[in-house]
Amino acid sequence: MVTPIACSPAGQSQPVTLAAGTRAARLYGAGEVMEEYWCNYGVNPKYVEALVSAGLTPTGFSQDGEIRIVEAAGHPFFVVTLFLPQKRSTLERPHPLLSAFGEAVAAYQPESVRP
Repeated sequence: MVTPIACSPAGQSQPVTLAAGTRAARLYGAGEVMEEYWCNYGVNPKYVEALVSAGLTPTGFSQDGEIRIVEAAGHPFFVVTLFLPQKRSTLERPHPLLSAFGEAVAAYQPESVRP
C-alpha cells in the first residue's frame, strides 16, 4: 500500500489541495494549505481502488495529484496524513487537524461506558 516517492518531499513544505466538502477542508477552512514533510513514502497508486473500496477516501493531494490525506466517513475521527501536522503546531496556534483530533477524543464515549 505504501511505496517510496520518486521525488521525495522530505524536509520541504509543499501545497496540499483539499477536496471540497471533506472533513479536512472543513477543518482547515481552505482549499489549499502548506504542510511540512519528513517522509519518503506515499500511497502506491496500484492500491488506491482497494482503499476506496474499503471505505477510505483520498481528500488531500499534492500538486502532481499524489494522495496526501485519506479519510474514513462515519468514523469519529479518521484522518491520515503523509505530512506532520505537529511540525507547524504551536500552543498559540494549534494545527487544525490536531485540535479537531483532541476534540474528537474528548467527546468520544464508547457504547460500553455510555449511561
